[in-house]
Amino acid sequence: MSATITSVDDPQQPAPAPVPGGRRLLPRLVRPAAAVIAGALLYLSFPPRPLWWLVLPGFALLGWVLHERRLRAGFGLGLLAGLGFMLPLLHWTGEEVGPVPWLALAAAEALFIAVGCIGIAAVSRLACWPLWAAAVWALDEGIRARIPFGGFPWGKIAFGQADSVFLPLAAVGGTPLLSFAVVLCGFGLYEAVRQFRTYRSTRAVPRAAVAAAAATVLVPVAAAFAALPLVDDSAEDGTATVAAIQGNVPQLGLDFNAQRRAVLDNHVRRTEQLAQEVKAGKVPQPDFVLWPENSSDLDPYRNADARIVIDDAVKAIGVPTVIGAVLDPDTGKLRNTLIQWDPKKGPVDTYDKRHIQPFGEYIPMRSFVRLFSSDVDRVQRDFGPGKKVGVFDLAGTNVGLVTCYEAAFDDAVRDTVMHGGQLIAVPSNNATFGRSEMTYQQLAMSRVRAVEHSRSVVVPVTSGVSAVIRPDGTIVRKSKLFTPDALVDEVPLRSSLTPATRMGTLPEGVLALLAVAGLGWVAVRSVRLRRNRSRAA
Repeated sequence: MSATITSVDDPQQPAPAPVPGGRRLLPRLVRPAAAVIAGALLYLSFPPRPLWWLVLPGFALLGWVLHERRLRAGFGLGLLAGLGFMLPLLHWTGEEVGPVPWLALAAAEALFIAVGCIGIAAVSRLACWPLWAAAVWALDEGIRARIPFGGFPWGKIAFGQADSVFLPLAAVGGTPLLSFAVVLCGFGLYEAVRQFRTYRSTRAVPRAAVAAAAATVLVPVAAAFAALPLVDDSAEDGTATVAAIQGNVPQLGLDFNAQRRAVLDNHVRRTEQLAQEVKAGKVPQPDFVLWPENSSDLDPYRNADARIVIDDAVKAIGVPTVIGAVLDPDTGKLRNTLIQWDPKKGPVDTYDKRHIQPFGEYIPMRSFVRLFSSDVDRVQRDFGPGKKVGVFDLAGTNVGLVTCYEAAFDDAVRDTVMHGGQLIAVPSNNATFGRSEMTYQQLAMSRVRAVEHSRSVVVPVTSGVSAVIRPDGTIVRKSKLFTPDALVDEVPLRSSLTPATRMGTLPEGVLALLAVAGLGWVAVRSVRLRRNRSRAA
């Protein structure tokens, strides 16, 4: 009996078949692709789609992508998730000015998310990691809402939860707590699945780990149901009948001055039509009327014609009216102003928008930005921010004023309630963004604010969507896009303060400290590990 032994170096031995490059590459692309899909799920959870629950599998998938990844990988994967989220969410920003501003803004916001994902990857090695990771996400949102140029809170997870079971948590701790709870539940879902898979393979999972995974899913849901009694739309201070005017904008093609006058005339016309409908008994007499932001881009203090037609419209309806105007002082910056116009006395009070929009109402670093887009010169004169909180006494009702973009900022809305606002008005101008999703995203913010502060919210918009929102976040009246309308409704007035209103930034501060504690503990462990390795060497 003989045996033939073939050497591995035998040239007669056939070489093993090479592994195709695609097979090696495919596993490496799974996590990057999953990161993009996770970001896309976050986007799809936002209005106008009623798919808020997609945020949970979105964060579960993001948890899988980032869990126990190295910090460099966490940044890259986080950037992909951020782009998958922000690119479609902010597409409306390029509606009139092309893709460069849209891509730049989306990339900048995605970078913030990428930095936050470094922190999430770092804390994912800790026990109860979903808790630390959700706190890191909340901290990242808080930073993004403040810097640079005053911040850009658009895309806060809380703003996609207007129809969510988690919404009552807004009344407990505002948008930071609402975002935290949703993110915690999403990461908790992944951790629960991970623990289940570990149990199936080993039949030995620590009870504490199972309990922690279950708690991260169940506690946020239970807390949301426990907060339901805070959601109340009863009329504590009686009611007020309010009218929101949507005058619409003219067709494109007019020169700038003609366009401004046409917008003003549209709002005058719709207000006078409302006055006729009231006189005919078709609709109830409103206690006050709200016009949108920029309903008069002609300064009524400098333009006699604008002042006359506004005064005639207000006298026709016979009640105090809030006019959105652009004021053009002799010196200094322009003002985006809301004017309280009395039918007998004329203009009696003003509120200047405090959070003005960078690269929209003013241009930071103008000469540098011009290198990338000449559209910056369309803003020839910058707007300046106001200083005082806006609350108008309209026929005995204290109305807090939040102009358009300001609805995204926690402090801007809370200030009006703390200064006595019984109702919140959000005059807006979304005409520049056409039929994009922007107006629906902003309307969802107002719904969240209604629950957060337990106030009715009225949103008059130049071209839509205008709406009347109850303190429980439900929309009771709504206009169509690019359609003249007048929404008249009796709304409940309230003066009690929710825990979120009372505590202000405290919940956000606690979550920030939690995130810093988790990141600090990771840093301490890393230092100890290095010392131990050094001693062993």
